[in-house]
Amino acid sequence: MNSFTLIFLLALALSSTVQFWLARRQGTHVAQHRSAVPEAFKDRVSLAAHQKAADYTIAKGKLGRIDGIIGIVVLLLLTIGGGINATFTFWVGHLDSPILAGIAAVASIFLFMTLIDIPTSWYQTFVIEEQYGFNKSTVKQYIKDHVMQLGLGTLIGLPIFALILWVMDSVGSSWWLWAWAIIMGFSLLMSWLFPTVIAPLFNKFTPMQEGSLKDRIQGLLARCGFNSQGIFIMDGSKRSGHGNAYFTGLGNNKRIVFFDTLINSLDEEELEAVLAHELGHFKRKHVIKMLVATSVMSLISLAVLGWLINETWFYKGLGVEQPSHAAALLLFMLVSPVFTFFMQPISAYFQRKFEFEADDFAANNAKATKMISGLVKLYEENASTLTPDPLYSAFHYSHPPAAIRIAHLEAK
Repeated sequence: MNSFTLIFLLALALSSTVQFWLARRQGTHVAQHRSAVPEAFKDRVSLAAHQKAADYTIAKGKLGRIDGIIGIVVLLLLTIGGGINATFTFWVGHLDSPILAGIAAVASIFLFMTLIDIPTSWYQTFVIEEQYGFNKSTVKQYIKDHVMQLGLGTLIGLPIFALILWVMDSVGSSWWLWAWAIIMGFSLLMSWLFPTVIAPLFNKFTPMQEGSLKDRIQGLLARCGFNSQGIFIMDGSKRSGHGNAYFTGLGNNKRIVFFDTLINSLDEEELEAVLAHELGHFKRKHVIKMLVATSVMSLISLAVLGWLINETWFYKGLGVEQPSHAAALLLFMLVSPVFTFFMQPISAYFQRKFEFEADDFAANNAKATKMISGLVKLYEENASTLTPDPLYSAFHYSHPPAAIRIAHLEAK
């Protein structure tokens, strides 16, 4: 242990305390407003639906706090508890290649963390989601999804990690610039491949049938100047009762996707308004802005790591006795969220700003009243609380709270 150990523990204690305090505020605030539907929604949402949303939010919050405690314990065990150090020591003693030993150690740690997450994930799916009528997944489907995710992570993630380790060993002090270029190139490639290669591994995408809904959507696309490779219905109902719509992909590989649950919930004009909102993100260049912001933050993060990687206090302060590039990468990925937690409200603020802009676009290219009625249906059917704690939502919500968002649309 050294001075950095104390800094890390203080930062972890502070960020964790704030997170639990915010979560407690959220639960208390939602519970206090459970008995009555907010004035803005009295004629739109039933008391039973409002109370279901409150209870669902509180139940998820309790599980989230348990998950947070587990995460803190695991982080401490892996770092100053010696877990990472023991794992690297084991693999270095069994593999001659430093790169292979680093890959094996990192893979072992992530496998351990994946297994640790399963109990709370299982409870979320088969207890909470089941209790509130959202779970449509089977045990077989759940296991299949996790095995496929693990397999894809291994097949795609490990080669990229190996390439970055090779760059770190081969190009000298400028390695972080090369690593940044590799990561961004890989991210763009995955964004381009996701609609046609990755997503179909998990869900079935059926082209939307000819009819009045497709004609309405194509008319909207023509008005907005949006070209896509098709409009598809995704079988989201095989896992969940929650509904959504999105566009995905880059360049000439963009797709528009509606969950089948959403198609069954909203009328055609409401679906048009919801899609107009999603197109608003594209037309207002939110995707590009978020990509640029992510690129800049990634570059800064790798530059910081480029400095830390040569500092022995960084390793020793986090329980690792023998410095290595793989250990530095792993430590940085695990520990950096502790120090960047208080930047979260800044990111959330800009995301909410983008949501308002997308709502404005939807109101100008579809009917604002239909956007409102569609949102209210989604809030009700997804059991989204109408009364979040303001401070909690400022930290965590990427979308404006329901009442504020509806009021903004009504003012259009």
